[in-house]
Amino acid sequence: MTTMNMIFPTTPPDAILAEEAKMRAAQSNSAPGTGHQLSEELCWDAVIAHDAAHDGQFVFAVSSTGVYCRPSCPARRPRRENVRFFADPEQAEKAGFRACLRCRPRAITGDPQSDLAKTVCRYIEQHLDEAITLAQLGKAFRQSPFHLQRRFKAALGITPRQYADSCRLRMLKRNLQNGDNVTRAMYDAGYGSSSRLYEKTSSQLGMTPDKYRRGAIAQTLRYALTDSPLGRMLIAATDRGICAIQFGRTDGELIEGLRREFPFAVRKADDGRLQAWTEAVLSRMNGRELNASLPLDIRATAFQRRVWTYLQSIPFGATRSYAEVARAIGEPKAYRAVARACATNPVAVAIPCHRVVREDGSLSGYRWGAERKKKLLSLERATVSAV
Repeated sequence: MTTMNMIFPTTPPDAILAEEAKMRAAQSNSAPGTGHQLSEELCWDAVIAHDAAHDGQFVFAVSSTGVYCRPSCPARRPRRENVRFFADPEQAEKAGFRACLRCRPRAITGDPQSDLAKTVCRYIEQHLDEAITLAQLGKAFRQSPFHLQRRFKAALGITPRQYADSCRLRMLKRNLQNGDNVTRAMYDAGYGSSSRLYEKTSSQLGMTPDKYRRGAIAQTLRYALTDSPLGRMLIAATDRGICAIQFGRTDGELIEGLRREFPFAVRKADDGRLQAWTEAVLSRMNGRELNASLPLDIRATAFQRRVWTYLQSIPFGATRSYAEVARAIGEPKAYRAVARACATNPVAVAIPCHRVVREDGSLSGYRWGAERKKKLLSLERATVSAV
């Protein structure tokens, strides 16, 4: 559990050892060894320093646990006499060691840009209780802050700071849903003060953290269930607007999905107030224009919002590839992040993620099933052809 940072009057000996090791490891800008000849002294220095810059260059195995790790693994450092070094995971596994489940040394792909982004992500996740700056990241990974941020954003579509914010929010939501009080959930998620917590999260949660903790009990969720061209459809809304449009096989399946998102909410069947919104969505599916003023009450990261806003501009019956969407929002290399944004869209049809396909025009996955995506596109194309 993360608690408030403590300030010690003197530097702990372990910190001095790690800092000295990091300085020695930094003296070499190349791998700690060449070919199959690893410099054990430099490897050990990198391990002591938790030096992420050497991830992918070697792994270290611990005989007392039978596990091998990447140099930056956050686990407690083993005794030197229990450590062996290997050039890659394959060699470590041939020697009888298994991969660490914490640092996942096999996640290194060989793509330098992708590997860097993954390693920075792990570093951020391990330091959520700190206000990490680009300068600190640049120093930790021995790159200029500007270059590191550019490579990270090219791989994920967001900045390191935005990734840290999303991690804190995800942890906060999990802790609140598990019943932790706001103060404990706040510090466990890495927020340093309540003012920062409310400033950062109220708009993203759509409500205050305390209300979210109580499962949105202060905001009754109304929902309507109806038949649609794609099977049973659920529309749910807060007082602010629609928060979910989903498809399923049965009403029970749809209601259970709503319960999982708002586990303690007061969920009430619609008394007629959602009828106009329901008819508007059904009209859209049948070829008529969706009312532009249809209110949505959804949570989104800055990147998701950019993607979703662009999706709403794709003409009825048309499609775009993930790469085209990425280029259109000014992030040409973030097509994987675009795919993730489509997969997390909570309001089908209103945000037409079904209009995004593979580069060759073939269908890809869809949150509510590939068959529904295929049928929805067919309905739209048939309507356009008939005009």
